[in-house]
Amino acid sequence: MHPPIEIKSVDNQVDRMLFVQFPFELYVHHPFWVPPQIEEEMAYFDPTQNFVFKNAEACCFLAFQNNKVVGRIAAMVNHIEVNALKTKKLRFGWFDFIDDINVSQKLLEAAEAWGKARKLDHMEGPMGFSNLDKAGILTMGFEERSTMITLYNHPYYAKHLTQLGYDSKTEWVEYEIKVPKREDMPENVKRFANLVVNRYQLKTLHFNSRKSIYPYVEQMFQLLDQTYSALSTYIPIQNDQIEHYKKKYFPYVNPDYIKCIVNQKGELVAFSIILPCFTKALQKMKGKKNLWSYYHLFKALYFNDRASFYLIGIRPDYQNKGLTALIFYEMLDVFKKYNIKWVETNPELKDNLAIQQLWKHYQKRLHKKRATFGKKIG
Repeated sequence: MHPPIEIKSVDNQVDRMLFVQFPFELYVHHPFWVPPQIEEEMAYFDPTQNFVFKNAEACCFLAFQNNKVVGRIAAMVNHIEVNALKTKKLRFGWFDFIDDINVSQKLLEAAEAWGKARKLDHMEGPMGFSNLDKAGILTMGFEERSTMITLYNHPYYAKHLTQLGYDSKTEWVEYEIKVPKREDMPENVKRFANLVVNRYQLKTLHFNSRKSIYPYVEQMFQLLDQTYSALSTYIPIQNDQIEHYKKKYFPYVNPDYIKCIVNQKGELVAFSIILPCFTKALQKMKGKKNLWSYYHLFKALYFNDRASFYLIGIRPDYQNKGLTALIFYEMLDVFKKYNIKWVETNPELKDNLAIQQLWKHYQKRLHKKRATFGKKIG
């Protein structure tokens, strides 16, 4: 007989800690899973610490079997999305569970019931409150290490969702690119980079301290809004969220890895944020911050052979004009300085062939795929 499964909403700090720590048990000693920071995860669902709750609601659920946690899920509604985009969408995320279809089914049913009570008519996940949060179940690349900005999961996750009537919605691909030496770059790439600079009278800004980046941070997020506002699912970034992401990610920033491009008027028209690979450091930290944690972070920040694209923003009137290629070309000296051999792209929409064409001149490997899954609930 199948042991009964109890679903419980997370209503206190003790339950919240169980919620945050469950994946540490599910993926204990797993070589490819990258632990999040426990402190940050606890704060994420605390309305007194996460300003997103000014415009959002959430309810977390735990699944218990024989008095042991066997799964979790978060149900969320972003009211800016509902009101501005006129879509009654229930978001779900933090969806982890043992390989038992009864567990995943009951967790999804709990989230669905919570969404129906708020008159939402469809649900999609995994995702967070906004477009800047981690999203997408891994569907290929289970023997590849995750990054600090992407999710990892067991292969059975997608199988459960499909079996329970969920369809694939948004799909992404990720590439691993071998970094060439500047002198080994194809001549047509070099000419193209120079052509872009001269044709549009552009200048690349280089930074030597985090303090020197601060005057451009808000402009970067404004540019990010302009870059992706045409997407039907894009939710505008709120000022409080900007402060949240500055606090969350600035400790991981090496100023050399930030590039801003301005036009002849001094206007920011493009930027990129590339992060050294923190995968191994975060695995050694095991979700905790202490003196050794900062040692591992420092080592990853300055002594690394891998890097990851985090964010790229390009003003709409400068899109499709070669600025992404220019940014990558400008980064070659930085990659050489820090002995970076490989760079991973952030998740790119599967049907965004234009961005994928940028890598055609480089040695590359499609090493991960991911997708969100959804269904109608009303």
